[in-house]
Amino acid sequence: MNSREQQLKAFDRLLTIMDELREQCPWDRKQTLQSLRHLTIEETYELGDAILDNDLQEVKKELGDLLLHIVFYSKIGSETNDFDIADVANSISEKLISRHPHIYSDTKVNDEEDVKRNWEQLKLKEGKKSVLEGVPASLPALVKASRIQDKVAGVGFDWEEPQQVFEKLQEELEELQHEVENRDQQKIEEEFGDVMFSMINYARFLKVNPEDALERTNKKFIKRFQYLENKAKEQNKSLKDMTLAEMDVFWEEAKRI
Repeated sequence: MNSREQQLKAFDRLLTIMDELREQCPWDRKQTLQSLRHLTIEETYELGDAILDNDLQEVKKELGDLLLHIVFYSKIGSETNDFDIADVANSISEKLISRHPHIYSDTKVNDEEDVKRNWEQLKLKEGKKSVLEGVPASLPALVKASRIQDKVAGVGFDWEEPQQVFEKLQEELEELQHEVENRDQQKIEEEFGDVMFSMINYARFLKVNPEDALERTNKKFIKRFQYLENKAKEQNKSLKDMTLAEMDVFWEEAKRI
């Protein structure tokens, strides 16, 4: 591993390159905070994919891409005298010190749950009117639901036992089935949302990240379905002309791989 001196030297090199690109490259000169936003979101998802795949070389690469974006935003901020990379680093450092009084002050904690509760209480003391203010409006719904539940649990609004959450989930499923039988589409959508919200809450009690769990299932399904497609091609068959029984043979093979 690199020494602290080598790490600082590498970061200084990146800052120098960013200065040069911003001055000399037509594309880099043209970029704004707004034009980079969608690219940053894309890079974040690519990092998430690499982490789920446990591809550490790809994780390193994607972290570099994200770091470039942070440096890029900071460079743009420095041009308008609003902030630079030092301000960004100092801001997060000050926040970390403030939010960790059990490390930098005399607050006592017993476990990570105490730390999470203190974190949310400190944010309210800093002037936030609601613990939910920190949940970005543009988050995907599944991730947003998970963050909402984490945050309200941090101030004590929570179930006591996993069984209570499971019973609530069963209750929501019954309500959904009732609306399905009534064929009220608006109510069906509403109750379906309640079921999903309850599932995400149950996942939290099981210590399962629902986004990661669902994405792993997506990847597993894609892998198996592509195996099915390839097997059909080997036999010069089209999936739409195959029976479910024929497809199921290949599907079961895919599950064993």
